Amino acid sequence: QVQLVESGGGLVQPGGSLRLSCAASGSIFSINAMGWYRQAPGKQRELVARITSDGTTTYALSVKDRFTISRDNAKNTVYLQLNSLKPEDTTVYYCNADVRSTRYGPYREVWGQGTLVTVSS
Repeated sequence: QVQLVESGGGLVQPGGSLRLSCAASGSIFSINAMGWYRQAPGKQRELVARITSDGTTTYALSVKDRFTISRDNAKNTVYLQLNSLKPEDTTVYYCNADVRSTRYGPYREVWGQGTLVTVSS
């Protein structure tokens, strides 16, 4: 079993910043890509940012130049720095990781429980 636990969400004023963290624990041999997604009520879950094991990053156009994704492979943790936040960034953010539990086993997609980010004055 692998668990992803997110933290760092909360209430922030427009223009403010937050830092989300997501730590993976459990039966982990290796982690490939890790990422952050978000889902507003009534909408599909969308990719916010993604980072591969070698550090290659991908961002949604709506957050590029405002959000920064990073990871600490030694800690099995991925971070998302959210700057210049806007009210439209308000939603639940989910952590995602492709995890292999044994040397020759398959990578499996794991999701966190989500953390709420609210941008409001």
